[in-house]
Order: sequence, then C-alpha cells, then structure tokens
Amino acid sequence: MAATPNDDAQPLKPLQGGALVLLTIAVAFSTFMEVLDMTIVNVSVPHIAGSLGVSPSEGTWTISSYALASAIMQPLTGWLARRFGEVKTFVGSVLLFVLFSMLCGLATSMPMLVICRLMQGAGSGPMVALSLSLLLASYPKAKQGIALALWAMTVVVAPIFGPILGGWLTDNFSWPWIFYINVPVGALAAIITWTLLRKRETKTFKMPIDVIGLVLLVVGVGALQFMLDNGNDNDWFASPMILALGITALVCLTFLIVWELYAKHPVIELSLFKSRNFTVAVVALSLGMMAFFGINVVFPLWLQITLGYTATWAGLASAPVGVLAFLMAPIIGANIQRLELRAVVTFAFIVFAATSFWFASFDSSASFSTLVWPRFVMGIGIACFFIPLNQMYLSGLGADQIASASGLANFCRTLGSSVSTAATVTLWQHRGDYHHAVLTEHITPAAPAADSFLQQLQHGGFSLQQSLGVVEQLISREALTLAVNDVYLVCAVMFLAMIPLLWLAKPPFGNASGAAGH
Repeated sequence: MAATPNDDAQPLKPLQGGALVLLTIAVAFSTFMEVLDMTIVNVSVPHIAGSLGVSPSEGTWTISSYALASAIMQPLTGWLARRFGEVKTFVGSVLLFVLFSMLCGLATSMPMLVICRLMQGAGSGPMVALSLSLLLASYPKAKQGIALALWAMTVVVAPIFGPILGGWLTDNFSWPWIFYINVPVGALAAIITWTLLRKRETKTFKMPIDVIGLVLLVVGVGALQFMLDNGNDNDWFASPMILALGITALVCLTFLIVWELYAKHPVIELSLFKSRNFTVAVVALSLGMMAFFGINVVFPLWLQITLGYTATWAGLASAPVGVLAFLMAPIIGANIQRLELRAVVTFAFIVFAATSFWFASFDSSASFSTLVWPRFVMGIGIACFFIPLNQMYLSGLGADQIASASGLANFCRTLGSSVSTAATVTLWQHRGDYHHAVLTEHITPAAPAADSFLQQLQHGGFSLQQSLGVVEQLISREALTLAVNDVYLVCAVMFLAMIPLLWLAKPPFGNASGAAGH
C-alpha cells in the first residue's frame, strides 16, 4: 500500500482566504467547462457536419461519443481516486481533457473528431465528481453548504449556457473555437489546483483492476448509450440493431450488478446503495433529472423546428432559468443545516410541476416574453432541487467515500439525462403524428371553417395545391405544439409523483463532508 504521510483522508486544515477563493474558481471553471461540453456541440452539429463533409445525423456522433466515454468513466472515479489520489486524478483528468479539446479543434475528418471526443469524454468523466470532493475537503465545515451550492450551480447553469455560447462562437468565429476555448481555462485550472493541493493528496492504495467488472461496464453502458442515441432514428425495437443493443445492455448491466456486489475489489462501489439516504436521493436526483432534462431538450427544439427561432434566440429563450437559480444557490447553501431538506426538494418539484403545467397551456402564437416568464420562475426550483439532494446522498458517508458516491450519483444523473433525451424526443414525435392525424380529419369540404379558409386563400391568389400546402404547414405547427404540451404534462405528473419518494429519506442529513468523525 502506498500512502501519503496523512493517515486520514482529510486531516489537514481547511484552506483560507485567497487560496480558497482561487481553488474555488479553478475547480468551478473546470466543472463548468466539462458540463458545458455536453451541450455546446449541439447547436454546432450542422456546421461541423458540413465542414467535414458528412450528414448531420453522422455529425451527432460528436455528441454521443463524448457522452458515452464520460458515462463509462464517472462510476470509475472512486477506484481511480483510491489508486492514484484525488488530486492527481483530478489534475490528470483536466490535462487529458485540455489536450483532446485542442485535438478536437484541429480534427480534419469525422473519425478523427469522434476519437478525440471519446478521449475528451474519458478525461472529463472523473472531473465533476472529484471537483466536489476536493472542494468539500478544502472548505471549513461551517461553509461546506456554500461549497456545495457553488458546485451545484456550475453543474446546473453550464448546460443552459452551452447552446448560447456554442451558437455565438460558431456564428462569429468557426466551430473549432467551441473546443479551443477549453484550452486556456483548463490549463489554468490544472495549474492552480496542483499548486494549491499537491501537498494535500489523499491516501492511495495499490489495488488490482477488476477486469471483468470493467469490461461489463464498458460494453453495457456503451450499448445502452448507443441504443438511446440512435433508437429514435431507427424506429426503436423494430430495428434489429437497436434490439441487439438493448439485449446486450440488459445482459451486461445485470451481470455487472451481480459481479460488483461480490467482487473483492469492485470497480464500482455498489455497496453505497445500502445507505438509505444515498439510494433515495440518487433515485430522486435521476428521476428528477429525467423530467427536468426532458423539458430542457424539447423546449429549444420546438422553438427552432416549429416557431422558426434561430439557435441563438432559442438559447436566449432558455437562459432565464439560470437567473434565479444563480441567486438562490448561495442562500440555500448558507442555510443548508437549518433547512428541512425533504421539504425544500418537495417545494422544488412543486415549482417544476407548476411551470410545466404553465408551459402546457401555450399555443404556437406565444410571444418571446410569454415563453421567458415560466423559464424565469422555474429557476427558483433548480437550487432547491440540486443542492439539497447532493447533501442528502452524501449524508452519513465517510470522507473517503465522497469521490465514489459523487461519481456513482453523477453516472445515474447522466444516464437519466440520456434516457430523457431519447424518451422525450420520441414522445414528442409520436404525439405530433397523432395530433396531425386528428387535426387532418377536420380538413374536409364538409367542415365549414376549413372550406372557408381554403376559399380565402384561393381568393388571395393561391392555387388549390398551394392552399392545401399552407394548411398542411399550419396543421404540422399546431400538431407539434400540442405534442410539446403533452410532453410538459407528462413531466409535470412525474414531478408530483416523485414527492412521496423524498420523504423515505431519514434526517439528520449532517455535513456534506460525510460522517461526524471526519
């Protein structure tokens, strides 16, 4: 066993003053950058595909490859941190991320870009979980709520600003700049973190690699992620490829769970689920993320496809959700020990459900300001959702378990987001087809309103064919709007249905740094 001189994982005094501020900025920026890269590419896919001479659907590989590698690495965070130390693993991850960000920008072909995005995702996997662990270890106990709040806000706000920043960089410069922007930020974050924390390394252990667990994880998560990314385009299980991927994922992940429960040196610490609070909070976080992410995926798509918004304006319509979230986070963080966390998350779910019902009442004539208000109000719920749940799943855990717990929780959250993206887009399209069929039934010569509208168009100089084309466009727009309302209603019901689950957690929820002895 190789260990640093410290016998406990956290015996050093917390950082103070300028050093603490610098570390917080460095860690927050590296987390922000990692989460940002999940969404920044989304709006640039058409540009990337055009530049590299591939179809837009092939261009989406740049999104899938990153998400896939990141999802595989997240649950491995605990093992890597125990083997190499949290500081070394974090700094190594940031440097790997920076190097492959640079190479992504320099890519001259699609295969090269996909490989670089895979490696960039692999580097990014441990960053988010370890950033939380390092922040909590460096903050005084009394201020750990603030540390948790700052960390949660970077994770929440980054996906919202990703599309706006991505759109602006792509429109004003060129798509490689969405990758180049990571280089100075990441390099600076790595230098600051290493300078401040290299003498505060955690205890390390020489442990064998659980090869079987690792292979099952890579194949199982890989098949699942690939299935979710491509299912909608291939008509889901009607496609033999998607069916094969689904079966592979199910078999591998089932064997993985059984294997990891009995392995001597598990690659994923599934024993964390023995903790009631960890299980309840992670399930609530994952399901809550599914509903929350569903709204955030469909909203900009609807604006662009149905209402004709540009990528930048769709981003601006989505962005107000970050305002109140950003303002509320420090307040929740500072008072986290005084609050009844289950009640705070219940309030968040009620806010999310209410704004989802509000969204479900909109029609296709909704103005920009009308659309922005519910996004703005929704921000109140974000800080009340993420921060308490992170506190809840860490409660009662030892400081040496934080990296594993955070990695596993982030993996479940990422998986929830992936499932949500696939499910909500499929639901939206299927409900759109249904509403289109229902609305079309009313366009007959026997329907006075339809007949009158067609005659008005023809008097205006349109031919019958052109008039029917206009009607078809209107039906499609209204069908997709009704379908988006259905998605919001499903998400609203999900939020309300999750409230009883929260109350299965048992206080006290203690310090975020783990058990009382640490």
